[in-house]
Amino acid sequence: MWRVLGVLCVVAVTDLYPSRTAIIVAGGSGLRLGGPVPKQFQSVKGRPLLMWTIEAFHGYDAAMPLIVVLPQMHFDIWRALCMGHRFFIEHQVVAGGAQRYHSVKAGLDKVEGDGLVAVHDGVRPLVSKELIGRCFDAAHAHGAAIPAVPVVPSIRETTADGSRALDRAKLLAVQTPQCFHTDLLRGAFALPYDATFTDEATMVERMGVKVDLVEGEEHNIKVTSAMDLKLVEAFLGP
Repeated sequence: MWRVLGVLCVVAVTDLYPSRTAIIVAGGSGLRLGGPVPKQFQSVKGRPLLMWTIEAFHGYDAAMPLIVVLPQMHFDIWRALCMGHRFFIEHQVVAGGAQRYHSVKAGLDKVEGDGLVAVHDGVRPLVSKELIGRCFDAAHAHGAAIPAVPVVPSIRETTADGSRALDRAKLLAVQTPQCFHTDLLRGAFALPYDATFTDEATMVERMGVKVDLVEGEEHNIKVTSAMDLKLVEAFLGP
């Protein structure tokens, strides 16, 4: 709102920072880790892994809407776990789809209004408030932002003749949360589905939008193995 006082033009700004929403995706079966339950429900220090992830975003902004995407078949399990662990952080549960694309789209359909949206892996519980903030800030400034870290191991690419070494100094490992202006992400999901879409940033880039890179965190690991679970427990401390 503008108000004219004499020769001065004063801007009354009610909200310098747009609204934020987080979509936490745990839409797969998650059985590669092994064990009797999907990996997002595996116990870490006495609580399901997914609860730690939700708590990380709640700790960043307790008022931010949280949308959790799960397979429909896991709704009752999750409800029982929340009751059993007295986990009362408010969040909306949405049924996921066959692929990550369909799961994120289902979550995005529940995002209200315009602003910023973060898409995060449900099995990355160690994401810090600082990293979440950096990604939102960069998306606010540039439209799209993703965290990335240097590739540490030596990398080789398979070829028709065998393999060849790649210069790891030019490579980065992408993490989440991937953050976007909601209109950009909605536009990306309006594109026809393509199996080559590996993440949301790839889709946004398909529209000709440059994605800003944010410094990620080495400990922001995606749990895919039993060793990863042990690392998460170690980082969480006693």
